[in-house]
Amino acid sequence: MLQFSKYQGLGNDFLLLDGRSLEDPEGLFGLTPDRVQRLCDRRFGVGGDGVILALPPREGGELRMRIFNADGTEPEMCGNGIRCLARFLADSDGDEAPRSWEIETLAGRIVPALAEDGRIRVDMGPPFLTPETVPTTLAVGEQGLPVGELEVLGQRLAVAAAGMGNPHAVVPVADVAAIDLEGLGAALEVHGAFPARTNVHFVQVLAPDHLVMRVWERGAGPTLACGTGACATLVACHRLGLAARHARLDLPGGPLEIHWDEASGHVFMTGPAEAVFDGVVAPSLFDEDAALPAAMAVAAPSSAPVESGSAPRGGAGVAAIDCATACVNGCLRPEACPSAEARARVTALLEGRSLDDLVALAGESLESRTRGRLSRDAPAP
Repeated sequence: MLQFSKYQGLGNDFLLLDGRSLEDPEGLFGLTPDRVQRLCDRRFGVGGDGVILALPPREGGELRMRIFNADGTEPEMCGNGIRCLARFLADSDGDEAPRSWEIETLAGRIVPALAEDGRIRVDMGPPFLTPETVPTTLAVGEQGLPVGELEVLGQRLAVAAAGMGNPHAVVPVADVAAIDLEGLGAALEVHGAFPARTNVHFVQVLAPDHLVMRVWERGAGPTLACGTGACATLVACHRLGLAARHARLDLPGGPLEIHWDEASGHVFMTGPAEAVFDGVVAPSLFDEDAALPAAMAVAAPSSAPVESGSAPRGGAGVAAIDCATACVNGCLRPEACPSAEARARVTALLEGRSLDDLVALAGESLESRTRGRLSRDAPAP
């Protein structure tokens, strides 16, 4: 019985799964790229821009975050996603401001903090402004970041690149509403200038402290907001002489406040994250005998990042296997399966309880979390 909570940050929505106490966190709740697609489909599944897992730490942080796009690929980080994760943690644990978390991500350690007004302020760290760290084949210009003209769908676009642990292409335009986002965004995502593909942002400057942008996210397409993209856009526009270091960025889902601190070099993002609902996934959604509906079939690119530093599982001298992805079509090591013990415990639980018992357990947990959230948010008498 897969419990989840759905959260959104400026309309960028995610399914949150709490795996901090999992005995086998690398089992990833049995998620595969196919199952992530099923969950995120807005008609055949729950619906979302991605799935976020809260997992035990590996490198001294408080917890570890893994995020999967709606197409099943794994990006390095997501600014709106980590705000939603922070809000989810506060709701689940009953935390109040001031509270911060040191969260390990594929982009390094990120520190979101719960503010008194309920918004989440995130120290996103310094931007990456060299071609190899974005990554991009664009050369660094006199502005101090990779820039160049790219031909896309017969148009010449002036593009700047910046990284926030994940790659971003920023395109200043005169009228952001007039842009063919789906055509140009999709083409730029896979342009050869970005070997790991890229997120794409078209931005219109209303004033040095007020920008408007539209988002095409790598692996998700048009979304209402992108936190790392807003950070990269502010950095790029400042280096191009178009914006100040502190500005409001209006996205389709609402505004974010971005500050590129001159003293520390870090970028700070402040914005909302809100609970939508809690739920339990029906087991039939993951019925392996059911064919994936054509409307849900997404060809996930093979260039998804691979997490570095993974501890080998499977014994000395035996290559580690990530069962959640490698064994989609059957166990590759039945004689010494690293997930056998965890699966046996799950089987014993399912066989020892009725479906009504399992639903009741899930409902009690969700009700407890919801009551705690309502009690926290209730106005003081």
